[in-house]
Amino acid sequence: MSDTDSFIDEVTEEVRRDRLFRLMRRYGWIGILAILLLVGGAAWNEWRKAQAEAEAQAFGDALLTALAQEDAAERADALQAIPAPGPGGAAVAGLLAADAQARGDAPGAATRLLALADRPDVPAIYRRIATLKAVALPDTGLSAEARRARLVPLTDAPGLVRLLAEEQLAMIDIETGARADALDRLATLAVDAEATEALRRRVAQVIVALGEDVPEIPGAPGQAGVGQ
Repeated sequence: MSDTDSFIDEVTEEVRRDRLFRLMRRYGWIGILAILLLVGGAAWNEWRKAQAEAEAQAFGDALLTALAQEDAAERADALQAIPAPGPGGAAVAGLLAADAQARGDAPGAATRLLALADRPDVPAIYRRIATLKAVALPDTGLSAEARRARLVPLTDAPGLVRLLAEEQLAMIDIETGARADALDRLATLAVDAEATEALRRRVAQVIVALGEDVPEIPGAPGQAGVGQ
């Protein structure tokens, strides 16, 4: 009986091997193709990563070369002419170019910054920074109303952008004679939980310059360091 069972087992195993062999011949190419796709995909990802790193390094080198220009106008032109690896890179180059241009041409720098802020393909954080820098530049020729219109949407932005926009709006309030509105904004900023120490110091200095007392900051060991 055991010999019979052994014989049946051997036949069954042979049938299984034969069936597996036929399946491999019929569908084995699928497994080979899957392996090739996995290997090819990994190689493609590595190549793309190397390309991105090379582009970023070339972009950084080009920025450093442009920043080494002594003349501010030439530096701005060189920065703006750099081929950027994507909208984010173009925004960085544009911001640096505006910084260089602002030293001798504030209106032109503001125009450059606002053009960058209006580009829908540029990441939002860069557009917000460009707007803040444009309205903060002195002697740009931008009216108080134009600057205010640019800043108001930023008061809904997250984090420090919102606070910096409120600070600039307070400066416009002072400029236009809206002293009470400016003090309200500044007092709110002074006790804002997200305000940095540097921002609190600036706000405190302006409040004191306006002849008012700096509000107590909840949880703080003392008042914001005025004049530090």
